[in-house]
Amino acid sequence: MKRPTALYPINDMKNYTTTRLIYRVLVMHYLEGLKQSEIATKTGLSTAKVNRLIKQGKDDGMLEISINSPLQPLLDLEAELVEIGGISQAVLIPTMSDNPDLVGQAVGAAAANHLLETIKDGDTIAITGGKGVRSVIDGLSPERNYDVEIVPLIGLVQGLHYTDVNHAAGRMAEKLGGISFPIHAPLFADDAAQRDMLLSMNTVTQSFERARKADVSIYGIGSVLSADSSYYDLHPRPKGDQEALRHSRAVAELLGQLLDVNGNSVDYALNARLVALTFEELRRIPVAIGVAFGEAKQAPICSALRGQLIKTLVTDEQTARGVISMLKKRK
Repeated sequence: MKRPTALYPINDMKNYTTTRLIYRVLVMHYLEGLKQSEIATKTGLSTAKVNRLIKQGKDDGMLEISINSPLQPLLDLEAELVEIGGISQAVLIPTMSDNPDLVGQAVGAAAANHLLETIKDGDTIAITGGKGVRSVIDGLSPERNYDVEIVPLIGLVQGLHYTDVNHAAGRMAEKLGGISFPIHAPLFADDAAQRDMLLSMNTVTQSFERARKADVSIYGIGSVLSADSSYYDLHPRPKGDQEALRHSRAVAELLGQLLDVNGNSVDYALNARLVALTFEELRRIPVAIGVAFGEAKQAPICSALRGQLIKTLVTDEQTARGVISMLKKRK
């Protein structure tokens, strides 16, 4: 903003009078809320003259406008998370409760609103299953139908609604008014050879080709070592294999794959049997939205950020502060 370099000399009456008039007009317009036509009536000036005085006041640096928002601390925290996390956008909500279910509902609703602001007709949305994505679907309340496609990022895990990506895709499509394309392959193959065979099947190839060309992806970021980790709902083996998990140094799960603190895939048997998009393919999707909250998710979020696997993060304020603290400690 241009600022005056000095006050007008008191003996320069023309400039002095003009400055006082500009000040009066600015006060009437910005502080008293009068329209330019109303100012013209009160001052006997033409509306065009009032407009020129306001413009001159702006050009001379006599006007400063500040906007004070009760959300400013949260917006500042979003900006800090964007900078330190290397992401395009952060969407944070206040942590209003100690109840994780309530926080999850609020984070899911925020992610749902962000998704509705992001998508457009003709888009393809690629998703995972999981509790985070379920909360997003629960939070969707669009005002109109969207001509969109919903496709899986990963293979199928049956048994629980929130782990069943086909069920999740169907529910999201129903809420948005779009269509879903199910995948007909499990998330984990019996061995690497079967995985290669599944990925070569025409129906699976078509499903993942749609996902690779997606405009938007949305997925949960999972913990591994916490007792309530949903990773143990994906496959019967890991729950009795804690020692192997610890030895792998895994701290996070994304798209069914286990990650170390730096966001790299770990040496763990199930990773080699995974039927899902690769991380490199995920990174190519223009809008990648990660959803997670809670203390147990702070280290996993940091891992995904370091691996550049998130472009937009939706979480709550308390979780964000923990993530920022962890990221700063490792710098």
